[in-house]
Amino acid sequence: MSSSTTESRRRVVLKLSGEALRERGSTDNISPEIVDRMATEVKEAVSSGNLELGIVVGGGNFWRGAAASARGMDRATADYVGMLATVMNALALQGALEDKGVTCVVQSAIEMKNVAETFIRRKADRHLSEGRVVIFAAGTGSPFFSTDTTAALRASEMSADVVLKATMVDGVYDSDPKKNPDAKRYDRVSYKECLSKQLKVMDATAFSLCMDNHIPIVVFDLAPVGNVRRALVGEDIGTVVDAG
Repeated sequence: MSSSTTESRRRVVLKLSGEALRERGSTDNISPEIVDRMATEVKEAVSSGNLELGIVVGGGNFWRGAAASARGMDRATADYVGMLATVMNALALQGALEDKGVTCVVQSAIEMKNVAETFIRRKADRHLSEGRVVIFAAGTGSPFFSTDTTAALRASEMSADVVLKATMVDGVYDSDPKKNPDAKRYDRVSYKECLSKQLKVMDATAFSLCMDNHIPIVVFDLAPVGNVRRALVGEDIGTVVDAG
């Protein structure tokens, strides 16, 4: 954690998928109601003053670079389009947070001065230390990297205490729970066990960054109302991945 913060404050990077901002079955890319709920839960969590929060949001509700590349598009170009999609999601989330009185800054890895600050590590660190929520947009700024990797990278740069990965499942399983009704969910699992059993927590680059920098990962289900707040305030939820 940053030396400018007190021992009682917890620095967190929350990873949200872009798909999480879309209502299932809807043709709308962003659901204002879902974004509002997310903002409400974030406000409830940060209102105590004990939380420093960075958010990384994906762009899958608009665009997936890998899928476009598989259909013949240049991969680098496809990934840049995906980075711009994350900016749209970041701005929507920023607007909802500010409507609720949460001071929020969007920092983009791609320079776009009219809508967001350009990512600068020291400036982001200062924002967090001063209690502002920072939304990290446009991925890493380079193609071929996922927003999972962005979350792990920003967490490493910000000396975060934990990465919270909000997903559509309630933790890490020993096999696919959608295919195997007897799949076992872990409450806690080590980095080494994840590697040896090839458990899918994050992509390999993101996972390695967290493991090398000793940043625990908490995988939890985004869908139930209140789960984002619970994860942010450190309640027992989902699966914890750490050194064991």
